[in-house]
Amino acid sequence: MAKTSEHTFGMPVELEPGVLRVTLPLPSGPRHVHTYLVRDDDGWMLVDTGLGLPETPWQEIAARLDAPVVRIFITHMHPDHVGGAEEASRVLGAPVLQGRLDYAQCERVWGSGDWPERIADWFLRNGVPAGVTEDLIHSGHVFADFVRFAWNPTLVDPGDEIAGWQVLATPGHADGHLCLYRDGVLVAGDHVLTPITPAIGLYPESRPDPLGDYVGALGDVAALAPRIAFPGHRDPIVDVPGRAADIVAHHDERLDRTEAALGAEPRHGFDVSHVLFGRELEPIQRRFAVAETLSHLERLVVLGRAGRSDDGLTVTYTGA
Repeated sequence: MAKTSEHTFGMPVELEPGVLRVTLPLPSGPRHVHTYLVRDDDGWMLVDTGLGLPETPWQEIAARLDAPVVRIFITHMHPDHVGGAEEASRVLGAPVLQGRLDYAQCERVWGSGDWPERIADWFLRNGVPAGVTEDLIHSGHVFADFVRFAWNPTLVDPGDEIAGWQVLATPGHADGHLCLYRDGVLVAGDHVLTPITPAIGLYPESRPDPLGDYVGALGDVAALAPRIAFPGHRDPIVDVPGRAADIVAHHDERLDRTEAALGAEPRHGFDVSHVLFGRELEPIQRRFAVAETLSHLERLVVLGRAGRSDDGLTVTYTGA
């Protein structure tokens, strides 16, 4: 399969005994996503399944293993992690395990026909002009045709144990994001990444303070002090507490910049996103920029550093 300077796509690579990485291509963003195979007594557990591109070689991957894949675990419902779950489960003959909250949100987004309309209303409420909203909705739903999540998976909860792995609640990047932890190893999904930082955005029907959730979960994971984290993108992380501290500092700086953009005049999240991320962004990038800006605005409200007004039609923010 295709090769980049960083990864060979579709071939299991041993990172350490009992941990294999399978990197799959993405058409945008970081251009790749990592899935992992972790060994237990009765076979392998696949963690995440990629976007669900039709050329994903699950049969070839399985043929290179010394034991069957006996279960599939989903860290979160974003398309590049859950999109291939149905096909992977069918080809590998393995059941899918997914967090209870995460699966509920997966159904609401990928399993419903009205998600574009619901998120369009939400963008409009946050000051995005109607014409721009249409572009943002189209760009955000471009992966929908690839997403084939597994209906009615085995539901898991934080605190559960799966083949010796502890299930950790790590909300922020997604409300129901879960990590796996065992013997100093963290299979991290998109909870902690390097050198990029996970997107922490506010979306409709989500928890009200995703950035607060995220910083709290980072602290919980840092306190475990894993010896290594295997993330969904880029390189393994050997200093998880140090990387967590860097990410918190990044968000503290962005909170300061967001606060500085506010004054007595009410501003929509869309307007503030231009201050933080600039005016020249492609629609998919603007979509993330608006969501990230809103998560920081809402965090400032919680901290008493900003005010929020909702007249039933639009939401605006002011300085405290």
